[in-house]
Amino acid sequence: MSDNAPFQIDIKGLRSKSKPADNRSVAAADAAGEEHGFFPREPGARRGGRRPSPRTGQIHAKVLPDVAEGIAEEAQRRGVTQGVVIEEAWALYEQQARKADR
Repeated sequence: MSDNAPFQIDIKGLRSKSKPADNRSVAAADAAGEEHGFFPREPGARRGGRRPSPRTGQIHAKVLPDVAEGIAEEAQRRGVTQGVVIEEAWALYEQQARKADR
């Protein structure tokens, strides 16, 4: 470092080193962290709050614009969600498929 540039740092001697990622090293680092009061970052079990919905199987179907408009209009006309319309359509499809298999 020269006196003319007091905030300049010589970085030519710096080298990067990758962190060890094997199971033994990770376990040792976790144990050392816990000894010093650090805890895992993963969130714990969810407590309280809203219960999970029974309708968790989300699908994001891409359909033709006229089909999307038809589903949206029918749902709005009946005062239900688009998912309900799709569920009912699937139930009708299954009924017809069973009749065709007989």
